[in-house]
Amino acid sequence: MKRSVRWISGNHLTPAFLHCAAILFMTEIARSAFLISFLPAYAKERQITLAAVGVAISVHYLADTLIKVLAGYVLDRFPARLILNIFLLLGLLGLFVSYSVSAPWAIVLGAGLIGIGVSPVWLLCLSEIREDSRGSQMGSIYTIWLVSLGLGPVAVNFLIDRSYALSFWLLAGCWAAGWLLAALKRMDFSSRRLLGDTVPFKQQMRQIGSKLTQMKPLVPGMIVQTLAAGLLVPVLPSFASEYLALDYSGYSIVLMAGGCMTVLLLIPMGRLADKWGHKWLLIAGFGVLAACLGLLIYSKQMFSTMLLAVCLGAAYAAVLPAWNAILSHFVPEEQKATGWGVLSGIEGIGVILGPILGGWMAESFDVTVTVGISAMLLFGIMIFYWIRPVRQHPPAQQRQHG
Repeated sequence: MKRSVRWISGNHLTPAFLHCAAILFMTEIARSAFLISFLPAYAKERQITLAAVGVAISVHYLADTLIKVLAGYVLDRFPARLILNIFLLLGLLGLFVSYSVSAPWAIVLGAGLIGIGVSPVWLLCLSEIREDSRGSQMGSIYTIWLVSLGLGPVAVNFLIDRSYALSFWLLAGCWAAGWLLAALKRMDFSSRRLLGDTVPFKQQMRQIGSKLTQMKPLVPGMIVQTLAAGLLVPVLPSFASEYLALDYSGYSIVLMAGGCMTVLLLIPMGRLADKWGHKWLLIAGFGVLAACLGLLIYSKQMFSTMLLAVCLGAAYAAVLPAWNAILSHFVPEEQKATGWGVLSGIEGIGVILGPILGGWMAESFDVTVTVGISAMLLFGIMIFYWIRPVRQHPPAQQRQHG
């Protein structure tokens, strides 16, 4: 029995992984609640335009994306504890700036600082992925992320009606708790564990450039799927209230339904991806996402909206572990943090452009146009990978090419 427990811990729930997961959980609760619920409502209360909110969200993801590349390089060379403390302090400062100063520039600056603050947490979690259980560990990471992603906005939605101050202090408290975990608990992993021997920066760039050449078929999906998601970020609250006739409580219930389905299926889908391969899970997942998102435009009843939300959650659970397990095959084993930083930077292009384009489409045409375009992009990804399957490279071959 003890051997069985030790084996499970060694393959899935290592101390370093659990520590990173706890920090990720607390900071993502704060970030998701801030971007999805608190910022749009608070900006409206302070008479800050939706355009400014869209810019703030895009700046947040721009900062997150740019800093991931730098953070990955730094994490491969300096103690993770030091880097996390500096970055998480900047994120906490960003929360206070956004709340304390009633001006568009303040929410833009604050959102950018929060994006900087959360960057290294993701990279450290991804650096813990093991070769023999990529899909399963990706499923575990994204389960933790999705729980925090759903819990944060739902909690704030219920608190906003009572007090913006109470909502803010919940966000600040969660972020501070994550920072406290990083500050007080000793981290055993550092540059030597992630990197082994320090590799010159030019050599790292050559190796990562070689991997990027190998992964050309992945680039459209990396950008387009995050673009499709980014389009929805600034318009979902308006879409829910104007077209789905949902109040804050109803919107929270729909979010919880989809999120719970994703969380329940994420790890099983990850194991299925490890066992059966990733191609058909990706194709089915993207197809169902596109279909359900398109049908959501025509949903007029709570039952149909809930059903579509559950299907969206199931499809998302199929896509996430399979997609990221494929990406992990192209991360150089000798510099995981830097490699994940570069890949996250490419994915971030869509997240940066999405909120700006989504807000512009909603104001120029209609909110449903934004949702429809997002569905069409996801359908296009499904067709692309159906016609041109992704070829994975085994780890041994990677090292030979690197």
